[in-house]
Amino acid sequence: MRRSALATVALASAAALVLAGCSSRTDDTSSGSGDEAGFAADSLVGVALPAKTSENWVLAGDLFTEGLADAGFESDVQYAAASGTVADQQSQIQSMITKGAKVIIIGAADGSQLGTQVAAAHEAGAVVIAYDRLILNTADLDYYVAYDNAEVGRLQGQALLDGMAAKGEGPYTIELFSGSPDDANSAVFFDGAMEVLQPAIDSGDVVVGSGQTDIQQTATQGWEAENAQSRMDSLLTSSYSGDTQLDGVLSPNDNLARAIITSVKADGRDIPVVTGQDSEVDSVKSIMAGEQYSTINKDTRALVAQAITMAEQLQKGEDVEVNDTESYDNGEVVVPSFLLPPVIVTKENAAEAYANDPTLGPLTEG
Repeated sequence: MRRSALATVALASAAALVLAGCSSRTDDTSSGSGDEAGFAADSLVGVALPAKTSENWVLAGDLFTEGLADAGFESDVQYAAASGTVADQQSQIQSMITKGAKVIIIGAADGSQLGTQVAAAHEAGAVVIAYDRLILNTADLDYYVAYDNAEVGRLQGQALLDGMAAKGEGPYTIELFSGSPDDANSAVFFDGAMEVLQPAIDSGDVVVGSGQTDIQQTATQGWEAENAQSRMDSLLTSSYSGDTQLDGVLSPNDNLARAIITSVKADGRDIPVVTGQDSEVDSVKSIMAGEQYSTINKDTRALVAQAITMAEQLQKGEDVEVNDTESYDNGEVVVPSFLLPPVIVTKENAAEAYANDPTLGPLTEG
């Protein structure tokens, strides 16, 4: 995809939002970036991404490499190895600082363990943008760009209720899964979903069969599919003997959703309503085949384009456009954020949702 296409996607997404303001962080003494002065158009922009655990991270790296080049920047796009994710990413960020990166965009492997690197980047005069995952407990983080992750959770929770209601009357028995505890987004997704589900649980309309409702019980270390499948296997054995029916499963992303469905099918059961996120190809196929119920469309093209736009604004010495200055407190500061709107996708609206996606659109035809 060329830069013009990236920009078009970003502008289309931005148009759907009511912009709340701009920020140069020049009134914030924690910002050592001096971003109001701008910098050379061919400067280095570093991008540190986590391990390639999902399709969207792989796509993001390709889009950053191409998009930054098209924008005139030198780029250094790095992935952390799964075998040593956090340490790798810490080293990669330090290398970007040493190379003189003016902007460092970080998709955190573990948002709680990058404070030292973010502080070092700031000290060196770089602007740090958290991409997709918030970096925690540091006053040196400048910006955050992501989809509205609390809304993602709410959409997942509502999709679970809607999907079960379409199959028949309750009460419904469900299980809850959440993401990796080292990903700050996991709690945001889960809490958003529970905003919708907890009232139904409290009223008795929804029952968690295993009784496991705490995020520590529902977590999936490393977002690894085998961990979700193993836990689903155990839940079916311990809580669903005999004729006990499982009506729905809250899954935080597509990779885990497919693993959960694999477990249920292996147990010889009807597939319950299973949510997801990320619009992965195999999950879109599953949705169209009537297995996985829903996913969330968070177009990586738009998110990468917005991050690159922020780098361009910094390069030109312009105010960085944000639309949320209240929601994302990382434990030290409320981080100025640009949030894009997520879209729930089921079989009923998949063709419309992916109409302009050259990869997913054809999967929904016919």
